[in-house]
Amino acid sequence: MKSICVYCGSSTGRQEAYSDAARELARSLVDRNIRLVYGGASVGIMGLLADTVLQLGGQAVGVIPEALVRREVAHKRLTELHITQSMHERKMLMAELSDGFIALPGGIGTLEELFEVWTWAQLGLHKKPCGLLNIAGYFDSLTTFLGHAVAEQFIKPAHHSILIVERDSKALLDRFGGYEPPAVTKWVDKEET
Repeated sequence: MKSICVYCGSSTGRQEAYSDAARELARSLVDRNIRLVYGGASVGIMGLLADTVLQLGGQAVGVIPEALVRREVAHKRLTELHITQSMHERKMLMAELSDGFIALPGGIGTLEELFEVWTWAQLGLHKKPCGLLNIAGYFDSLTTFLGHAVAEQFIKPAHHSILIVERDSKALLDRFGGYEPPAVTKWVDKEET
């Protein structure tokens, strides 16, 4: 793995554990010589993650739409900053630049971006790992819900297994290193439609 896309909040959240986890993920990425690809902002967990990667001598690549440059305060000291015309372009470029995807605690945008690349994996549009870094139980309710969706047969177990959940960045990156996408040839059976 050469580049990992990290989705995370433009705020730091309520608990210091979220910021600590961003710093730890930054160390783990730099230790493995993995380039950070992220949303390009200088604020919140996004900015903290990029700043830590850069302080440790790593590479941080930001991708931000022109409309959000002023709103999110684009980071000015990145290795690379790509400014796109739309959110759709942003997400596509982030995916193209990355070998895997991690969500740290964040809000609606973080979840939307993760669910989109996970859906792309389910559809076979890419074979890259997708992960949740579940800090201080932030994603516990979400993972419970996803298990419920499997039990109710709206998510196939093989597709559920695409999403790797860990509480530690090193463990998550270790699992990314050995990731093999599930061998699912069909994602919908005609009988199910």
